[in-house]
Amino acid sequence: MQYVLLLVLIVVVIAQAILVWKAAPHWRWYQITPVVITTILAVIFVFPVAGALKSRSEWHKVKEDLETRLASVEAEQLELRYGDPNDPLSGEGVLPMAQKLAKLGTEAGRRWRGLRLTNANFTNGGQIVLTNPQPEEPVDGLPQDPVEEADANANPLPLIPDGLVVYGFAEGQQPNLEVLVPVFYLGEFRVTATSPTQVTLQPTAPLLPQQRQAIESRQASSWSVYELLPLDGHEPFIAEGSVEDDNNVFGRIDDELVNRLLNNPMSVQSRAEYLRDGTRSLPDDEPLTKWVKIEFTKNHEIVVDSPDQRGALDGGFFDGSGRAVDSRLQHGDSGKVKFSKDDILIVQEEAADSLIDADVARLIDTYYIRPLNDYRFVLRRIRLRLAELQTRTKELTYENEVLQRAIDATVNMKAAAQGEKLKLEQDFEQTEIERKALEVYNAKLESVVKETRQELVKLYRSNQQLEKELQMFHEAIAKPGESLTSVR
Repeated sequence: MQYVLLLVLIVVVIAQAILVWKAAPHWRWYQITPVVITTILAVIFVFPVAGALKSRSEWHKVKEDLETRLASVEAEQLELRYGDPNDPLSGEGVLPMAQKLAKLGTEAGRRWRGLRLTNANFTNGGQIVLTNPQPEEPVDGLPQDPVEEADANANPLPLIPDGLVVYGFAEGQQPNLEVLVPVFYLGEFRVTATSPTQVTLQPTAPLLPQQRQAIESRQASSWSVYELLPLDGHEPFIAEGSVEDDNNVFGRIDDELVNRLLNNPMSVQSRAEYLRDGTRSLPDDEPLTKWVKIEFTKNHEIVVDSPDQRGALDGGFFDGSGRAVDSRLQHGDSGKVKFSKDDILIVQEEAADSLIDADVARLIDTYYIRPLNDYRFVLRRIRLRLAELQTRTKELTYENEVLQRAIDATVNMKAAAQGEKLKLEQDFEQTEIERKALEVYNAKLESVVKETRQELVKLYRSNQQLEKELQMFHEAIAKPGESLTSVR
C-alpha cells in the first residue's frame, strides 16, 4: 500500500511540474517561485506527516489496549472487592472478608504474633521472657505519618500492657500455609514486666506437664499471645466453597481438616461430634443438640427485648425468659422480631415445639448442631478436673501403698501360716495315729470296764445274798441269847 501512495505522489509531482512548465510563459517569477517552493515543501513534509500518522495509529492501538485492560482491571477489582454474585464458587470479596476479619479481630481482642522465647525459669512461680525480634515495617504503598512516627519514637509504648492477663500459644507450620499459626495451648499468664521490645510473663496457675515440657525443651520457640481466648464456631470447620443445603445447614464439613486438627488430643466420640455438625439428627441425640428447621405458616411476632434494662455485669445479657436486657443486644423499636409467612427459621427443639403447638409454623427437618464451647470455662474446668484427678491420684497412690503393705504383710502371714499349716498337718497325722490308738485303747478299756462292771454286779448281788444270809444267821443267834437273858 505504501508503494502505491508513493507512486501517486510521484505522479502528482510530475503533473504539478508539467502544469508549471506549461504556465511559465504566462506567469512571472514571483508567481512561479511560491508554487515551486510549496510543491517542494509539500513533498518534504509528506514523510513527517506519514510518520506522525503512523505513530498516532500505534498510540491509538496502545490507547485502545489500555482502555480494554483498564476495563478488565476495574471489573477484576470490583470482583476482588465484592466477589462475583453470578459465580458462587469464586469466593467472597475483599470487603466481606475484611469485615469478617474485623469481626474475628474484635472477638479475639489484641494479639501479638511471632514473639520469640528468650528465657524460661520455673522457680518461684515461673518467669518466661519473650522478645519481639522484628519491629513492624511500613507497608509498601501506604504513606507514613511523620508526626505519629516521631511520637512513637519519642514515647515508645510497651509491647504488652503491664498486669494484663493473656493466653499463650505455640506457633507452628501447617500445610498450605506460609506463615506460622498457633498449634498448641501453653497456658494463662500475667504480664509482670514489659518494654517496647520485651515482655515477662508469669503463669497464673501451675502449668501442665505437657505445657512445661514444650517450653523447657524449646519446642515452643515462637509464641502467639492473645488478650482473649478464641471463640468456638461452626464456620471454621466448613469446607471451602461449600454451601448449605437440605442435608447440612452449614455446608459440608471438611473431614480432612477435622481429622488433622483433632486426631490425637480428642476421643473418637468428640471428633464425631465435629464431623456431624449441621447434619440431620438421630433419635438418640441429646435434646441440647437438636435444632429444628421450621416454616412459618402465618405472620408472627416474637418479643425479644426485656422491659428491664441493665448492664451485662449486673446480671448477664438476658433475663430469666431469655430476652435481652443489655441495650447493645436489644432489637429496639417495639422490641419484637417479625416473621412473615413462608419464612424459614432454625431454632432449638423446645422453641420449635412451642411455635408448632401455637399453629404458626410447621416442621421441615431436624438437625444435629454441636454445642459451642466457651474455652474460658472449659479450660478452667479442665484445670480443676486435672487438679482433682491429681489429688485423687495422690490419694489412690497412698491407698495403693497401704494396700501393698497390707498385701506384703498378708503374704508374710500366709507364708508363716503355710509353715504352721505344715506343722499342724504333721501334728494332725500324729494326732490321728494317737486318736486311733486311743480309740483302740478306749475300746479295750470299755470292754474291761464292761466286764468289770458285770463282775461287780455279780459281786454286788453275791454280797447282797451273803448279807441276807448273815442277817438270818444274826437273827438266829440273837433269839437264843434273848431267851437266855430273859430266864435269868
